[in-house]
Amino acid sequence: MKSAIKNETAYSRRRFIKNLGGGVLVVFCLGEISFSSLFAQDGQPIEELDFNAYLRVKEDGRVDCFTGKIEMGQGIITSLAQVVAEELEVSIYDVDMIMGDTELCPYDAGTWGSLTTRFTDPVLRAAAAEAREVLLDLAADHFGLNKTSLQVAEGIVSVKNDSSKRIAYAELTKGKKIVRSLTKKPELKKAKDFKLIGKPIRSLDAEAKVTGKAKYSADIILPGMVHATIVRPEVFGSRKVKVDASKLSDFAGVELIERENLVAVVHADPEVSKRAANSIQVTWEAPKAKANQETIFQYLEDTIQDNKVFEKEGSLPLGKEVSMIYKEATYHDGYKAHASIETHVATCYFEGDKVTIWASTQSPFGTRSSVAKALEMPLEKVHVKQIFLGGGFGGKSNSQQSVEAATIAKLCGKPVQLVWSRKEEFMYDNFRTAAVVKVAGGTDNNGKLKVWDFDIYCAGTRGTELFYAIPNKRIRSFNQSGVHQFGTGAWRAPGNNTTTFARESHIDVVAHAAGIKPLDFRLNNLENKEMIATLQLASQTFGYDREKKPGHGYGIALGQDAGTLVAMIAEVFVDKVTGVVQPIRIVCSQDMGQVVNPHGAILQTEGGITMGIGYALYEEIEFNGGEMKTTNFNRYEITRFSKTPKIECVFIDKMDAKAQGGGEPAIICVGAAIANAVFDACGARVYRMPITPERILAAL
Repeated sequence: MKSAIKNETAYSRRRFIKNLGGGVLVVFCLGEISFSSLFAQDGQPIEELDFNAYLRVKEDGRVDCFTGKIEMGQGIITSLAQVVAEELEVSIYDVDMIMGDTELCPYDAGTWGSLTTRFTDPVLRAAAAEAREVLLDLAADHFGLNKTSLQVAEGIVSVKNDSSKRIAYAELTKGKKIVRSLTKKPELKKAKDFKLIGKPIRSLDAEAKVTGKAKYSADIILPGMVHATIVRPEVFGSRKVKVDASKLSDFAGVELIERENLVAVVHADPEVSKRAANSIQVTWEAPKAKANQETIFQYLEDTIQDNKVFEKEGSLPLGKEVSMIYKEATYHDGYKAHASIETHVATCYFEGDKVTIWASTQSPFGTRSSVAKALEMPLEKVHVKQIFLGGGFGGKSNSQQSVEAATIAKLCGKPVQLVWSRKEEFMYDNFRTAAVVKVAGGTDNNGKLKVWDFDIYCAGTRGTELFYAIPNKRIRSFNQSGVHQFGTGAWRAPGNNTTTFARESHIDVVAHAAGIKPLDFRLNNLENKEMIATLQLASQTFGYDREKKPGHGYGIALGQDAGTLVAMIAEVFVDKVTGVVQPIRIVCSQDMGQVVNPHGAILQTEGGITMGIGYALYEEIEFNGGEMKTTNFNRYEITRFSKTPKIECVFIDKMDAKAQGGGEPAIICVGAAIANAVFDACGARVYRMPITPERILAAL
């Protein structure tokens, strides 16, 4: 895998530089300037992690920034342009982001994990600073002066104290081809000198999206294109036994495509394609069901025995012995769908032995590899082109639909578009895994936590490092491959939503048992000063000590993800007769280091909280083995406008610090904050998400 990535990136770089026209090009590598330390956590040497990008100042003065990252609504098309414009001293509107095109951009593993701002952002800044110095050198030669006597703004270099002597970047780059490889970190601006970083800037793609000009994979229409419909089984993991396509003769112009387990039809009209597919009778061999949405939790506990100790300190028996209050509980969280409004789509065509694809994918280079492997093609014969995504949340990390579309296109010899239905989306989604968390916690007479035992089944350990001071603790992770009956995978802050729900709910359980207010209990046990400051900012913004209205409750939750600390306080109203929860207000305080674009950070926080309300209160997959009972939004409710509360976002001021993740952190605290607020409102402690009216009434 390492050598494949290295060969791929070297090929990309050579091709790009060879095809370069005039201008100034800066080639740079994350590993070379030590911005990629987190990528080496598994022991892989940093120098082999060849995450590159290119920055080019063209002869017309515009700036092209090439990155393998993609834009799916998280706003990096703006924030990355913002940092480039800052260091290069150009207008942000002169920066063009070229993203995720496998023939134009350098290799990138994928857009996930809130990694873009943390790792791509500082390197882009460094490259822009290097390009600025190259251009200042050219200007110094032009004027016959030392470059310390020059200044630059909006892409214009001028002589200090003599503004009549000026020259544009466009003039400096004409007729030149300069390539620089960035191997050391140049001096970057300090926060006091920022002109763009830290300023709220509206998304550069906003107008295109609201006017319909933005192109998504389903918007690509090719000459002679046919629409594919795949005949699917009712049970995930089924194998094809027999196909009866005798009724296809009723549909003129339809072509049957068969290969291994794939059965599909194509037609120029998508509706005809669907009707024809429905006429085909396929006999499937289905795997046996092992669990449903109610029995899955016990099944996981009974099935998984192996575990790994993630964190351990002190003695659990001693901690239990010295605890005056000791509480145990088990928390459950069901499967969650990504439920992006755009389903998986791929549009592709073959030209000779080369395939070009527009795909809704978070990993263009991963998609290229998957298609090349499935069709036994060289990598350079697969071109994945830049396209917007209509939401991903981790669900578009894999690209099954691209492999299917390319396979069908190769077999039928025509351009193909494949759009998954909502039913297919639910069947083949890589769900956030169902999970069990078993917790025990104890405190002494002074409200100091003395013991913490945290066993996690299937949710992983992301974000579970304790920021509370607990002398006796153990965190274990239980997992096993093949335990799930359908696909599972990353889901916006993978696993952290579940573990934060369990931890912060149980912190409240222990606090109430000790007779201490949840806010005071947390402040009394926190050892992380940054988290204390984040919680205090949330409390002050919320007005935590104000008197509550009847039926209303407040809930606190703390968490950490992608380098960002989160403190959230939620207010809800609970109808004790119906058990219905109405979120009223949520305040989210974050220490995310440098906030590059406050406008974008607020949008990401609001989006994460809105999505989080869905997993906390409504979203649940119903199934029996590999058979999906949930096939559309009529049985899978996401957050509606009427259920969206007032949301306030505040950030710790750290503009001189490194930027941390912003796309995922806010979502992790929503479940626990709402669960704790529900308990505060009506006394119902619900140990399973979603926190439905039925579960609230049962708890009451």
